[in-house]
Amino acid sequence: MTTIPSYYLTISEKDYRLLKKHAKTEFMVPATLNVLDECFSIKVGYRGAHTRKFAKKSLRIEFLSEHSMSLVREVHLNAEFVDPSLMRNKLSFDFFTEIGSLAPLAQHILLYINESCAGIYLKLESVDECFLQKRHLANGPIYYAVNSNANFSLYHPKSQKVKDSLEAGYIRKCGTADDDVFLRELIFKTITTPQEEFEKEIDKILEIDNYLRWLAGAVCTQNYDGFIHNYALYRNEETKKFSIIPWDYDATWGRNVNGKVMDHTFLPIDGFNTLTARILDVAHFRKRYSLILEDILETSFTPDHLEPRIAELHQLLRPCLPLDPFKKDKMESFDAEPDFIRSFIQNRSDYLRQCLVSFQSNV
Repeated sequence: MTTIPSYYLTISEKDYRLLKKHAKTEFMVPATLNVLDECFSIKVGYRGAHTRKFAKKSLRIEFLSEHSMSLVREVHLNAEFVDPSLMRNKLSFDFFTEIGSLAPLAQHILLYINESCAGIYLKLESVDECFLQKRHLANGPIYYAVNSNANFSLYHPKSQKVKDSLEAGYIRKCGTADDDVFLRELIFKTITTPQEEFEKEIDKILEIDNYLRWLAGAVCTQNYDGFIHNYALYRNEETKKFSIIPWDYDATWGRNVNGKVMDHTFLPIDGFNTLTARILDVAHFRKRYSLILEDILETSFTPDHLEPRIAELHQLLRPCLPLDPFKKDKMESFDAEPDFIRSFIQNRSDYLRQCLVSFQSNV
């Protein structure tokens, strides 16, 4: 029977106490990680925003030594604490890859910390230089959108106050401070370019097809937060254009960031944020988006197409659930999730098909 791999994390008791004491910070401690009989020297720390308050916390791992995982410098171990299915992130990133969007690789693992089972985690590929190398992409700066200021606007989305800077809401993962000028240019042109010039100007600095496929993926999976954070921006040094990459997609497939049910009509077909609105205001781009979304609704985003993958993930994880101290008593809700997700796909697909009729009439 196919099963998920086990990762063994060893931290000294002193360092483990320090790590827990600094759980709300980026503090990291030395540790070792054993995977498939290989031992790696690492640093480990907690990661995430609101997820740090949960009993089962997500982790960030940095590799310190040369090893067979030479194209891996960092990985993220997501606890998936509020997702009763434990599969939403994985399902999302596989879906994005299928529809032609850049997305991190994801794999479920069973994590042990100091010989005690910490539960089922999702190992996520870091969006960094190694991410680019694996895909034979040119070097370039990468920015993580870490809070809601990353809305491609001059104003904060809730307070409507002017932001401190155009690049507010982002942290630079790769690149130098000199690269920040390109991020500012993208946001500045999004805000200020006259409508008659926007199509030409934005096409010079943004991979439009990439953005439209990301938009379709976010709309189908209904990641409400993904429009103002939970994404990365990468600027290809050869093409001089930005691409967008999804990140943290556990609040999807019919549930929100707290794991609560989100109605399948909650997110509109055209999403939201300033850049999306401006792009879809261009007739050519709007037409292209409608064709991309129509094709996805016919092929990739259907219950029949996704059901085998949902069943496969459920069957893969179920034998490990009793070993997860945070999920072992939630078998009933875990077993109900495949039907819940399938129902969401059907309802969301029907809703988007209905919306597409009026959306295309305005093309």
